[in-house]
Amino acid sequence: NRELLAILLGKGTKRQSALALADQLLRKAETLRGLAALDVEELREVKGIGLAKAAQIKAAMELARRMSLELGHRRMRIRHPSDVAQLMMDDLRDLDHEQFKLLMLDTKHRVIKMQTLSVGHLSGTLVHPRELFKAVIRRNSAAVILVHNHPSGDPEPSTDDIALTRRLVAGGKLLGIEVLDHVIIG
Repeated sequence: NRELLAILLGKGTKRQSALALADQLLRKAETLRGLAALDVEELREVKGIGLAKAAQIKAAMELARRMSLELGHRRMRIRHPSDVAQLMMDDLRDLDHEQFKLLMLDTKHRVIKMQTLSVGHLSGTLVHPRELFKAVIRRNSAAVILVHNHPSGDPEPSTDDIALTRRLVAGGKLLGIEVLDHVIIG
C-alpha cells in the first residue's frame, strides 16, 4: 500500500520522499478504507499534501470504488435482501447524505443496471415515479429493487419511505413492472 500510494503521489517534498509522505497518510487514515473516507481538507492536513495531490488521491479512491461496484453487480442474481445489502453496502454506508438507487433486474432477477436516481441531503432525497419508471422502461427491466441509505445509520423506514414505496409499488403494477423490495442501508 505504501509503495502504491507513493507512486500515486509521484514525488514528495523537499524534506521528505514520496514514501515518507505515503507513510504519513497511511498513519493518519489507518486503513485504505479510512484513506478513502478522508475528505480533501483532511488529506491536506498532512504536511506536503496540497490540493492537487489530495485530488489525485480522491480520484484514485473513487476509481477503485467504481471498479469494485462494476465487478460486484455485473449479472448478479438477487434472491434475498441480504444480496442487495452485500451489493450496495460499500457504495452507500459511509455517505453523509442520502442517495436513492435503483437496481433494474431481468426476469430471472439478475441485475441489468444499477442507477443513482437522486442525491439528497442529510435527511432526505426526492424521487419521482415518472423518472424512476422511465429509466426502468428504457432498460426493459422486468423488476426493480429500490435502495437508499440513511446517513444517521438507522435503517428503520420513515413514514415518507413507506409512503414512497407504496406509490412506487402501485405505479409498477400499472406498468407491469414488479417492485420487489425497498432496502435501506444504515
